[in-house]
Amino acid sequence: GNPDQPGYMAPPYVQPPYLTPPGPSSGGPGYSDTPYHPAPAPAFNDEHPPIYHDNEDFNISDWTDKTVRRAFIRKVYLVLTAQLPTYVKSTPGLYYASYAVFFVCLIALSCCGEFRRKHPWNIITLSILTLCMSYMVGMIATFYEADAVVMAMGITVAVCVAVILFSMQTKYDFTSCNGVLLVMLVVLMLFSILCIILRNHILNIVYGALGALLFTVFLAVDTQLLMGNHKYALSPEEYIFAALNLYTDVINIFLYILMIIGNSRN
Repeated sequence: GNPDQPGYMAPPYVQPPYLTPPGPSSGGPGYSDTPYHPAPAPAFNDEHPPIYHDNEDFNISDWTDKTVRRAFIRKVYLVLTAQLPTYVKSTPGLYYASYAVFFVCLIALSCCGEFRRKHPWNIITLSILTLCMSYMVGMIATFYEADAVVMAMGITVAVCVAVILFSMQTKYDFTSCNGVLLVMLVVLMLFSILCIILRNHILNIVYGALGALLFTVFLAVDTQLLMGNHKYALSPEEYIFAALNLYTDVINIFLYILMIIGNSRN
């Protein structure tokens, strides 16, 4: 019928279904027949540990474990301990600089009575001297084996305790031997020059034994000067000078004993 005629109803419109266009033929540019699979996450093992910023596999509970943390800290300090002796040996200029500063502080505290009684400069100078001496002793100790250093420390502690107790109990006055000790110190310095020239292990052992014996006597003298009740005694205001004497005595005893042990092992 004619759709313009009255009473005619048009059939309902039905939209045709959408058709998926055919895909490109195989081998076309930009396409591949192989299905896409995402790359797997990298697997880490002992041979290939994760890099610093890739911490997806990091377990927080492992870090909070005290055992793991202590092992980590121990490894860090072991590496640091291995690096420090190498650095110290490779920079001798620091040793000579610390020796120069130590010598200046030693002269200031030993020869300038007013200066070593003036607070707080006496404390500051003694602290600087102690730091310089500690660095020098540490550098010297790096040239010896660890067990030799520990053995020297143990022997030094035993000798110092025995000498101090003996000096406090004995009636013999060591303070009257200052002149003799000064002459022996000069002889020891001349003997050290001979050891430097000849470079003989036997001479070094003899030099170390004489030095340890001499400074052991110095320790006895300085202990009695500190205690008083002898021919010579220190004033109560000379506490810095007394501490300096005892400190240098103990350090020298340790160094000479370390020299004996090190040279005996060649």
